[in-house]
Amino acid sequence: MQKLPRFSRHLLILPLLLTLAGCNLVVMSPSGDIAIQQRDLIIVSTVLMLLIIVPVIFLIFFFAWRYRRSNTTATYDPEWHHSTRLEVIIWSAPLAIIIALGAITWISTHKLDPFRPLDRIDAERAVPADAKPLTVEVVALDWKWLFFYPELGIATVNEMAAPVDVPISFRITSSSVMNSFYVPALAGQIYAMPGMETRLHAVINEEGVFDGFSANYSGAGFSHMRFKFHGVNQQGFDQWVAQIKEKGTALNRDTYLKLERPSEREPVRYFSSVDKDLFDAILNMCAAPGKMCMNEMMHIDRMGGGGKESAENREKLRYDDRHLGGMHPVAGEGSGAEEVKPEEATPAGAEGGSGTQGAPATQGAPGAQDMQHDGHAMPGMDHGTGGAAAPAQPDNN
Repeated sequence: MQKLPRFSRHLLILPLLLTLAGCNLVVMSPSGDIAIQQRDLIIVSTVLMLLIIVPVIFLIFFFAWRYRRSNTTATYDPEWHHSTRLEVIIWSAPLAIIIALGAITWISTHKLDPFRPLDRIDAERAVPADAKPLTVEVVALDWKWLFFYPELGIATVNEMAAPVDVPISFRITSSSVMNSFYVPALAGQIYAMPGMETRLHAVINEEGVFDGFSANYSGAGFSHMRFKFHGVNQQGFDQWVAQIKEKGTALNRDTYLKLERPSEREPVRYFSSVDKDLFDAILNMCAAPGKMCMNEMMHIDRMGGGGKESAENREKLRYDDRHLGGMHPVAGEGSGAEEVKPEEATPAGAEGGSGTQGAPATQGAPGAQDMQHDGHAMPGMDHGTGGAAAPAQPDNN
């Protein structure tokens, strides 16, 4: 069979490229003001860089054509080595672009700081002085998302909603491994880390259903770690909350510990009531019975630590060791563990990212509080057990 000419083979690719025209480039057409500002930053930065890239590419082809061997009219000067005029052009244009990019980056870095509360609803409306943000607490689990609405006393799995034009204040953490919370239509991705809290302030300006997902590989179920974000009017949001309170179940510590276990393609779940301080317990890595909270540990360290008695806290600081040696924590049995059969145990690493997380360092550990960020305080440092014994650094190997 005769092979197609190379040019004809290239033409066959064109229909495939045309199918991309139907793609939803949500990053370049977002529905939230923060994401819109980030999109504008991408466009401005790209245009500024093209101001130097396009002329350089053009000149490469122009010089190749102008000084080709067959062009005898082109000036040939083998002794030429310097031109002040060219040096000024070559250096001044890129320098001006770098200065402009640096200024834009510096301004945007502070203006779009995810820890910074919003000062506007959109380009034409400022945040009202009496506006109260909607607080949403986010927990990245293996492999699903858990959302708390502390002011409403409800929680959901793999679904969240927010009223249009209402500022949203996210508190984000993870139960086991580092992950990344990302709703492209709303704002840029924010990392979720165990034992730490990151923040995000955003607002949705259009009604609709938007995709949210994990943007950081976290194991075997990573590709299915998705959820739906509903942007609705205030009436629709009130109806959504009423539906959860009517159909939801209770989320207590035992229910959470079962939910925390690795699972894929988890269906949407509603919880009409939530145990008090459950999110803070997850954040401080002490949701399981018998565990010492990280803020308690930090308080002990701050008070100078303990003596030989600190060894007794070793087991209280063994975090996320569900897959070590076939041992699995059992809710309601303190810090003990029961042995499970090999076929029931999940091998370390087989669940992709649900392995051992070491206990925090006893000095200067990043706590389960807000990370130090541009002068932001780290609350919770004074909560704890006071004179409790300081633990030794655990060995989870």
